[in-house]
Amino acid sequence: MIKKTVESAINEQIRREEFSSRLYLSMAIWCQSNGFPGAADFLYRQSDEERMHQLKFVHYVNDRGGKAALMALDAPKSSFDSLLTVFEQVMEHEHYITASINDLYEVTLNEKDYTTGNFLQWYINEQIEEESTMSTILDKINLVGDDKAGMFHIDKELAAMATAAISNAAV
Repeated sequence: MIKKTVESAINEQIRREEFSSRLYLSMAIWCQSNGFPGAADFLYRQSDEERMHQLKFVHYVNDRGGKAALMALDAPKSSFDSLLTVFEQVMEHEHYITASINDLYEVTLNEKDYTTGNFLQWYINEQIEEESTMSTILDKINLVGDDKAGMFHIDKELAAMATAAISNAAV
């Protein structure tokens, strides 16, 4: 049986993961509408991944005898100045989610819920990967600056990353 404090903290994380999915969906829509189809594909994929993270938490809470809950969400931002701005905000959001997962892990330690702490290890590792990926993307965008040909290549690379993620998920 999951402790109520842990259940409540996970339900808050469910809300954050759902918001992440919607935020990345909003960013994908902006990218698609502004001539970055590869970035759009990448962010649509990220949106799907965040929803999967949310569902893992939902199933975990319910499987442990708790009750997952959905909460109201604010609308995500839908307008951005540039692709650089989009990915700067993605990185900022990933830092926020990393801190949130770490806070959740601390709750499990305080409650001596080592089973949930073990479950969270996957998320901790996932956040390391997410931050590394976004940092690499930001480095490349900053490297090309305002060069349109460079941005074209970055967009193509993001499309390839989205396709590779889909292929890896199928394996």
